[in-house]
Amino acid sequence: MRIVITGATGNVGTALLAALEPGHDLAGLARRLPDTTAEPYDRAGWHALDIGVPGAEEELAAVFAGADAVVHLAWAISPARGDPPMERTNDQGTRHVLAAAVAAGVPRLVVASSVAAYGPAPRWEKVAEDWPCDGVAGSAYSRGKAALETLLDRFEERYPHVRVARIRPCAILHRRAAGEFARWLLGPVVPAGLVGGRRLPVPLWTDLRAQVVHTSDVADAIRLILDKGFTGPVNLAAPEVLDADALAGVLGGVRVPVPKPLVRAATRAAWLGGVLPLHPGWLELADRAALGDTTLAETALGWQPRYDAASALADLVTGLRSGAGAASPPLAPPRRDGVLARLRSLTRAGPSHQSQA
Repeated sequence: MRIVITGATGNVGTALLAALEPGHDLAGLARRLPDTTAEPYDRAGWHALDIGVPGAEEELAAVFAGADAVVHLAWAISPARGDPPMERTNDQGTRHVLAAAVAAGVPRLVVASSVAAYGPAPRWEKVAEDWPCDGVAGSAYSRGKAALETLLDRFEERYPHVRVARIRPCAILHRRAAGEFARWLLGPVVPAGLVGGRRLPVPLWTDLRAQVVHTSDVADAIRLILDKGFTGPVNLAAPEVLDADALAGVLGGVRVPVPKPLVRAATRAAWLGGVLPLHPGWLELADRAALGDTTLAETALGWQPRYDAASALADLVTGLRSGAGAASPPLAPPRRDGVLARLRSLTRAGPSHQSQA
């Protein structure tokens, strides 16, 4: 097949390039190109393209011409303050991709949504793909994914001849994504190597629970979707649900029970002061996101994740401690700034990253 991948330099895109069998004709799209001589980026032809700019659909249609499938992974998750606005990339960019796919006659689309699109559910109950995609109030990421689901509903109604699959993964973790997560969660002030230390206190509220999935398992699910011609939505997650104690055990080892409102207030102060890039909206999503049931992925796709939840999280922690990364701008290794450079970062006025409220 000829497969075009938007966001091909990111966490999932990089893993997908590695997961697809030799013989496919792969085209990668990204706003910032990777080292195209490095694995796995040397497996694709590349196009430097910002899907969110006005008129991008024309250039996209030219790239999509003759494609058997487009895998749309491009999404601004926690952009720095100087990056393009999230809405431009996520909403307008997706509209451009869909319009270009129709114009180019692309028969199949695979689009990355998220379990974050679901509305809140009973706390420990796993929900199937028919759960309402109402989003979680207080989370820009969740609202964006819920809006994506509505956009895809309307697209499928208007263009029923285009076969659309929607993956709905939970948090997607991988060792080589360590630099990206360090920039989203820690910033220059907190050294990434501190994560995973046995004596690191981890402040978490008691009833926190989380699902995670390894990036390579998500890439394998997309490979199966393409191979089998699957359409519709499908949840992706490792089978285990991690509680607060299990999370702390992988992240540092010592959980400090702290009420959620206190964690949120401290996070908001750190974000407003530019100390941390993590917006408190992410805590709201972590607390209220629905848990996804993966029965459909297992039965319809034959998907079996190779990593359990703790192993997937531990792989990311290993990457943070070792400075892992990949040869693309989104996955560049965590910065190893000295103490003075970290202190200078505290002089920044205001948040370093865009609001996620």
